Amino acid sequence: MNPQYSTLASYYDSLNSHINYKAWADFLVSVFDNYGVKKGSIVLDLACGTGNITLPLFNRGYDMIGVDISPEMLDFARRKKDGNKVLWLCQDMRSFELYGTVSAVVSCLDSINYITGKIGLKKCFSLVHNYLDPNGIFVFDINSPYKFLNVYGENHYIIESDDIYCGWKNHYDKKSGLCDFELSIFAKAPDGSKYIRFDELQREKCWSVSAVSKLLTDAGFEILSVSGGFDNEEISETTERIFFICKAIK
Repeated sequence: MNPQYSTLASYYDSLNSHINYKAWADFLVSVFDNYGVKKGSIVLDLACGTGNITLPLFNRGYDMIGVDISPEMLDFARRKKDGNKVLWLCQDMRSFELYGTVSAVVSCLDSINYITGKIGLKKCFSLVHNYLDPNGIFVFDINSPYKFLNVYGENHYIIESDDIYCGWKNHYDKKSGLCDFELSIFAKAPDGSKYIRFDELQREKCWSVSAVSKLLTDAGFEILSVSGGFDNEEISETTERIFFICKAIK
């Protein structure tokens, strides 16, 4: 997994302004309430990006740690309101280290898909289990095979926000399960005289529910729920995002 979001960090929040982070925080808090993760508990946000879920959870009363591989993304998170009240760690999901255990770990918005190898995913799950309290909760989501094949596929997209224009070109190899995202970002120069182009390549892996479930079980997790949405919807043929709720049991 190569460092990503180095160029995109400056424009990430603008390009993702459509995401309902409040709904994500509401969902996570409901999971915490259901499984006994109390306010004041230490929670790790793994692959936290610019803190758009970390900080709302902090404001809901949790003691937050944010881990991300991109120093640029963490810099933006740190400069946000209350960003100085969160512990931010620049580390890889496959080799992170904490100072102690936590009550819950979350990893949102298909961050797990950025781990493209089985060994790396196994290491990630093993570390999550290692740093969770006994019966600690692990919540994450992955993009579904349907989304990789039909939404990403070979499709091209245009994203515009304020003075930013992003061309997004996809290539999905069904055999390997790898999907490359070629991003070309045009941002208006500070003096407004021209647009400056930045290019970034990202890659995700399409993981099946069965493969992820096996790795979770091997790492010592009990899978409490696998669903297609915030309201525990059943997974259908057109589900785009799959949610896992797990408990560390051994």
